[in-house]
Amino acid sequence: MKRSWGLQSSLPDDIALKIASLLPVQFPTPVPDVCALGSCSRFWRELCGSNCIWQSLAKERWPYLAQFEESSSSSTATNPPISKGWRGFYIKRHREMEGRAAAVTEFLERCSLTASLDVGDYLKAIEDLHTMQLGFKDVQMFLFNPKRNVLLNLVGLAYCIYWLGVPGEYVVEELENCKISARRVCVKWWKLGRWFHGFRMRDESHSRWVSLADLAKAKEQEVLIVLQRGAIHEVLCVQISAADPTCTPWSC
Repeated sequence: MKRSWGLQSSLPDDIALKIASLLPVQFPTPVPDVCALGSCSRFWRELCGSNCIWQSLAKERWPYLAQFEESSSSSTATNPPISKGWRGFYIKRHREMEGRAAAVTEFLERCSLTASLDVGDYLKAIEDLHTMQLGFKDVQMFLFNPKRNVLLNLVGLAYCIYWLGVPGEYVVEELENCKISARRVCVKWWKLGRWFHGFRMRDESHSRWVSLADLAKAKEQEVLIVLQRGAIHEVLCVQISAADPTCTPWSC
């Protein structure tokens, strides 16, 4: 052990940091690998706890932090720069994002006790994620979990594509990594009956089963339009249901 410690401590800092930075990226972040390496010895614990490592991890997970750091560096003493403690910042930020995701989960749970969700609540949940500033990796970690209800998976998918602007192929790749790409939802909507020779015909009912992967690939354009627009104009009502009635809703 003493010899091993001597070999490690003799490594130049830049080489050791390069080794740590080349850790394989595990889904959804390489943080578990960094922590595992840090538990190997005192040398690696000190290295893996360094600011530069956690600064890189934080900016990879929350890309907008670069702008925040610039603004905070020119602020007053009441707002110290993040760089004084990136590891602590990362842990604190992770817990904040976890709490925000839990709040959205609880909201959807209240709105769909029967595993069916009104489109208005669906759109509100997506907007809440935007207000809470969740990033793509936050969605991967907290909303794409296969133990979550498919309705929550769907909300995360829509948020990534329409608010974060994540390309559909990237979203599909993560859905496949999480083994939820084949999960399906049933989208039902009712359209106002058309007028014919002075008489209004009966309202039209539509129903479509779609997979998360097909929605991410934009294969179901009619369903996507209905979900994006909600219950407006000619569409009277839109309802989204979980495809598998045997699953336990909102299990974590």
